[in-house]
Amino acid sequence: MDIGFVGLGRMGLNMTRRLLRGGHGVVAFDRSAEQVGEAVKAGAIAAGDLAGMVAALAPPRAIWAMIPAGGPVDDLIGNLVPLLQAGDVVVDGGNSNYKDTQRRARQLEQAGLHLVDAGTSGGIWGLELGYCIMAGGKPEALALLGPALDTLAPPDGWLHVGPEGAGHFAKMIHNGIEYGMMQAYAEGFDILQASPYRYDLEKVAHLWNQGSVVRSWLLELAERALDEDPKLEKLRAWVDDSGEGRWTVHEAVDLAVPAPVLTMALFARFRSRQPESFADRMLAALRNEFGGHAVKSK
Repeated sequence: MDIGFVGLGRMGLNMTRRLLRGGHGVVAFDRSAEQVGEAVKAGAIAAGDLAGMVAALAPPRAIWAMIPAGGPVDDLIGNLVPLLQAGDVVVDGGNSNYKDTQRRARQLEQAGLHLVDAGTSGGIWGLELGYCIMAGGKPEALALLGPALDTLAPPDGWLHVGPEGAGHFAKMIHNGIEYGMMQAYAEGFDILQASPYRYDLEKVAHLWNQGSVVRSWLLELAERALDEDPKLEKLRAWVDDSGEGRWTVHEAVDLAVPAPVLTMALFARFRSRQPESFADRMLAALRNEFGGHAVKSK
């Protein structure tokens, strides 16, 4: 099938390449001419603007966006609506909040257009291994996208999970779980490296991937990272969060579902950004005040 692709960043460009390798035609657009040039090298057709992209595609059109959540998605939809025709499909493959997705779906429906929210996991490895895709939207929209989804995902790697918003909700929870798993591995390896035993952590990670109940792709990535930098000395202990973990915790609160592991994993990321936190200084001050415990002055 022919498909328009907007956003050629780390994931978008590789997704374009995978589609092209699968025999699809891709009309590519990005604000970066350099990124568009990379897509063209892989076989895509360049679009100078959104109007040119739409004109290059025969209806019913499918336009897939891999752009930052929030305002950029609203701006894109606002610019696309006057250009598209009834029956065309817009795919938001980024990590949008599912409530925004529901609102945007209603907006597009009023114009006779479809929105598919494609929660996409796979990162930089997706080009080789395929992308796990959680898709929300109407059945007719998913039917149009089916050939592209079959190419982007590995076998059994995409699923129509429900109406608009369901894909992004599933991806949000997926990423919340990811926070908890990553934190568990981080804490476990921290205890190993602090123990009285001189473990080769890369070899331990490799061992645990051989039939252990904690084996996983994340642990394979840990093994890879430890092989490249055994003491992780090239990295700062500063961990960002991109929003989905926060949204997961918000939903847990709203639904009155206890999620202590996911919540503490999110808070651990906040803690990583406070090397000299006021809270820790307050703890030291209180211990000194009530018990005369030793403190370290600056």
